[in-house]
Amino acid sequence: MKHLMTATAALALTAGMAAAEYKLTILHTNDFHARFEPISKYDGPCSAEDNGEGKCFGGSARLMTAIADARAQTNNSILVDGGDQFQGTLFYTYYKGKLAAEMMNKMGYDAMTVGNHEFDDGPEVLRGFMDAVDFPVLMSNADVSAEPLLADTLAKSTVIERGGEKLGLIGLTPQDTDELASPGDNITFSDPVAAVQGEVDKLTAEGINKIIVLSHSGYGVDQRVAAETTGVDVIVGGHSNTLLSNTSDRAAGPYPTMVGDTAIVQAYAYGKFLGALDVTFDDAGMITAATGEPLVMDAAVTEDEGTVARIAEAAKPLEEIRSKVVTSIDKPLGGDREVCRSQECSMGTLIADAMLARVADQGIQVAIQNGGGIRASIDAGEVTMGEVLTVLPFQNTLSTFQVTGEVLLAALENGVSQVEEGAGRFPQVAGMTYAFDASAEAGSRVSDVMVGGAPLEMDKVYGVVSNNYVRNGGDGYDMFKTAANAYDFGPDLADVTAEYLAENAPYAPKTDGRITVK
Repeated sequence: MKHLMTATAALALTAGMAAAEYKLTILHTNDFHARFEPISKYDGPCSAEDNGEGKCFGGSARLMTAIADARAQTNNSILVDGGDQFQGTLFYTYYKGKLAAEMMNKMGYDAMTVGNHEFDDGPEVLRGFMDAVDFPVLMSNADVSAEPLLADTLAKSTVIERGGEKLGLIGLTPQDTDELASPGDNITFSDPVAAVQGEVDKLTAEGINKIIVLSHSGYGVDQRVAAETTGVDVIVGGHSNTLLSNTSDRAAGPYPTMVGDTAIVQAYAYGKFLGALDVTFDDAGMITAATGEPLVMDAAVTEDEGTVARIAEAAKPLEEIRSKVVTSIDKPLGGDREVCRSQECSMGTLIADAMLARVADQGIQVAIQNGGGIRASIDAGEVTMGEVLTVLPFQNTLSTFQVTGEVLLAALENGVSQVEEGAGRFPQVAGMTYAFDASAEAGSRVSDVMVGGAPLEMDKVYGVVSNNYVRNGGDGYDMFKTAANAYDFGPDLADVTAEYLAENAPYAPKTDGRITVK
């Protein structure tokens, strides 16, 4: 529980009165996204040669070593995950949750929360993962009672014992998971603040005064939860891929970020860091100290040999798919999350152009690709199918449909409505140009929309291509759900992009001013 330390209490402590300190190291990961193999500085694939030269980060084998080393330095530790183990590489495409479960069991995780991507293949795959892991998977802000696969297995919170003390753990997932993934029609999501407070109150009534929230909700929501609840000691975050650090100039805030007396931590993504927070509690469950720093998983961390061998074995069935060379590029294709969710990026331009080229002979004039569906950059040089699949891992299919200019404008407004939050709905486009002003009120930010060089006409019907996720209302694109002549079962977006790259080899990455930021 939260308590404010009074001056009197502080004096009492210094006077040597009885106070039992409890120290706990919280080791944590988030947004791992199936990066079992080491990654490059661009968060994409990293070759064995580059890994040997010390240029790579992360990978399960480094995490295995780092976790063991960190545990050896403390009497009490827990290892938890902030969600989104699923989706991101061919390992997930091929194994679904099985390899994640195996690796997390070997690393000895104590708990994780459900991320939105844990629902990408519906409740069935999540349930299979939950059956395979040796630890609880948690989600407090949803009603799963009508979903038979999860109703009796997915708990809101749990209690674990460590070093003679009970710790309450609560899970959180994004409130808009129904827009972000495929949880099905039987699950309803709710506000995180009320959900967390309800579990805190229940745990507190059981006499538990050390409470940790595992929150796949983003740094902003975590700060709101900390401010608007009582009794939460630590929030281990995820979803926004936020680096919190006291040493990095790329950090979004300090590690931990304190809101009141709640410590918030997050460790970027993709296994590039292992979060390590040292917390000291007094006997009333109040945090008296919280210090730490994410540990970078660079070449200084030795890879665990057994894990290297296991991942290499798991990779064998994927190799034939991955190694096919698609094209070559003379400069990187930029798929950086921050750029592709706020302005035109060269990867977004490529994908939108590829979509439009595939269906232009079907009377389609414009393409829209959500920036959040772009998951990595690609280095200059040869481009393999494996790299394309890392950029576009979701197995989305091309969707074609017809809407009026009025609906198209509404879609663009939705796309830029949360640009300041880095939301994935940002629209990368082809066949059209537009401008937007992020300082204007959401819903009236877009201007100067041109289609095929002519101004957008509100009552004219336009042919659109997107991916099946966006067409079915993902990322807030509800206006497309009732579109005319919708067909959602086109070719796989990664295949379309790879074939376009091959047809235009050698491909020249570009941005050409199709999106203007005012």
